[in-house]
Amino acid sequence: MKQLLKNSLRLVMAATAVFTMTTMTSCSEEDDTVQEYVNWPARNDAYFNLLSDSVARIIAANPSQTEWKRIKTWSKQDSIAGVNSDYIIAHVMESGPQTETAYPAYNDTVKIHYEGRYIPSDSYPSGYIFDQSYNEPFDAEISVPVNFAVSGVVDGFTTALLHMRRGDHWKVYIPYQLAYGNPSSSSGIESGSTLIFDIRLVDFWPAKAQ
Repeated sequence: MKQLLKNSLRLVMAATAVFTMTTMTSCSEEDDTVQEYVNWPARNDAYFNLLSDSVARIIAANPSQTEWKRIKTWSKQDSIAGVNSDYIIAHVMESGPQTETAYPAYNDTVKIHYEGRYIPSDSYPSGYIFDQSYNEPFDAEISVPVNFAVSGVVDGFTTALLHMRRGDHWKVYIPYQLAYGNPSSSSGIESGSTLIFDIRLVDFWPAKAQ
C-alpha cells in the first residue's frame, strides 16, 4: 500500500507536468514574442482541476495518507457540497514535531517563510516567482521570517495557515477564486492565476500579544 501511495503521488506530479508541456503559449505574428499569459484563466482552471481531481482520488483510495490534503476554504461550510475551486491543495513537504498540536486562529499573527509562484509556463518551467520572503536557495540560518495576520491574506492562504502547525512546511496550491480572482484586483497578480505557495510556519500568537 505504501509503495502504491508513492506511485500515486508521482502520478499527480507527472500529470500536472504533462499538462504544462501540452498547454503551450502562443507567439505574436509580428515579432515572435511569447504571449506568456494567453488564455491564462482557462489554463489555470484546467491545471488546478486536474490536480484537485487527482488528489481527491488519492485521498478516497487511502484516507490515512498524510502527504496530500484537499482542504475546503474556511469561509464555506464543510457540510455543503463544493466544487474544486472551493478547496486548496496542500502537499506536505515536512511535518512539524508531534509535540506541536496547536493551530493558528483566524485572529492570530503568524511568522512564516514563503515563496509564491504561478503555474509553470514556457518561459518559467518552474513557475514565475511573483513574491518571496527570502532569496533562493532557502537557508534557515540566514533567512528572516515575516509576520502576517492570518485574516489579512487571501482566503486560500488563510485556509492553509489555519491547518498548519509550527514546523510544518507545505506547498499550497490556491485556485484564483480563493486568491485574487478573475479579473484580479490591482495587486499586480496576473488575472486568473492559480497561486503556488511554499510556506514554512515558524510561529504564531494572538494578535494582541506583545
